[in-house]
Amino acid sequence: MFKRLFLGFSVILLTASASAALDFDSGFYGSFSDYLDAIYGVDTNAGLTAFPVLNVPMGGRAEGMATAFAAVSDDISFLEYNPAGSSMLPRSELAFFHNNWIGDTKVEGAAFASRKNNFGFAAGGKWLYTPFTEYDMAGERASKGYYSEAVAVLNASYNFFSGYYFGGLSLGMNLKTAFRLVPDYSDDEGNLISGSSQSGVGVMGDFGLLTRFNFLKFYNSRDHNTSLALVMRNLGPPVKNEALPTAATAAFSYRPWKPFLIAFDFSLPFNMMDPGVSEKPYWALGLSTTITRFLSMRTGILMKPGNFRMTLGSAITLQRVALDINYSLDLTTQLRPLNRVSIGVRFDLGDQGRMANAQRVDELYLLGLDAYSAGNNSNARHYWEEALKINPHFEPAREGLRIIEGTEGLDKRIDEMQHIELFL
Repeated sequence: MFKRLFLGFSVILLTASASAALDFDSGFYGSFSDYLDAIYGVDTNAGLTAFPVLNVPMGGRAEGMATAFAAVSDDISFLEYNPAGSSMLPRSELAFFHNNWIGDTKVEGAAFASRKNNFGFAAGGKWLYTPFTEYDMAGERASKGYYSEAVAVLNASYNFFSGYYFGGLSLGMNLKTAFRLVPDYSDDEGNLISGSSQSGVGVMGDFGLLTRFNFLKFYNSRDHNTSLALVMRNLGPPVKNEALPTAATAAFSYRPWKPFLIAFDFSLPFNMMDPGVSEKPYWALGLSTTITRFLSMRTGILMKPGNFRMTLGSAITLQRVALDINYSLDLTTQLRPLNRVSIGVRFDLGDQGRMANAQRVDELYLLGLDAYSAGNNSNARHYWEEALKINPHFEPAREGLRIIEGTEGLDKRIDEMQHIELFL
């Protein structure tokens, strides 16, 4: 019943938001915004860093969970939130995103990610653009074009100590280059100033840690249900005397039962040029649930001083294509709420045979159990050794071999004692 109600409400809300902005009573909105500002205050240091595009999400599942994704990082959205995610990515993915941001501002994005055993890699980028038009004193157009920012990302990560019971410890890094393109502007007399553009280029890096393990897990699944993450984003030198939006994030995610996921991120921004003007800390809480095999829903809230955000999203998966649709309500100003929709398309490019190998390992392990229960240690040993050839980290097979060795050692000692007694 709960899933049906949740699904029905979500469809109505997403349909309404796609056709037009939701109509909020101005008195209610103003009171609610005042209430949030009274709790968290207004961040007077907001907007003092370069490249706003670095703080604008491309879309996808991460935005649907209000960006509480650093510890989740189980699809291609990891590229913006935790570079360590690629080495734990279940499947290779190619994705395209479109985000209607504020006013005429749009964000386009694309990314590809894959992994080979414990090594993950990815590449992607996004482009923010908005019309730039300047008029002179006579009302004539003096300058035109687009204000735009773009980010290109290269990613690599490696998963250490991965095993059956412990998901391992992944270390990852993003190398990023950001570009800002601003048209020339005019002087007080309306003459266009050649070379007056404030365009710039920035170089930075992201660094992340991610680990997965089982904790209070009450269902059967190969996937680990708990994740922890530490991330440092946008670490690099200033651009045209402007600091980058550097931030450190600590995060966790937990799946109490298979269809439901909860995630929490806490972020601490800091200004590398002047720590005294760093922005205030903020946090995000995200929830995700699987309704059916092809439909999942997610929601979340981002509690950032002066920029509160609530999101609701869904994903429809058909064959190997997933469509992500997110609705966001930005409580950015006292003037009016900002309703917007982002759309993402993810293509599943396969898992390079990892699922087939896992199924074969399970089959060999069960055959070994049957042989062992029948007293045929030789066949059991053979099946479990074959399983370990496919997956050296499959601990249940290794434990089975240790049991066989212990049993055979005990039988040998009993035989030796019997021979001694006969001799005496």
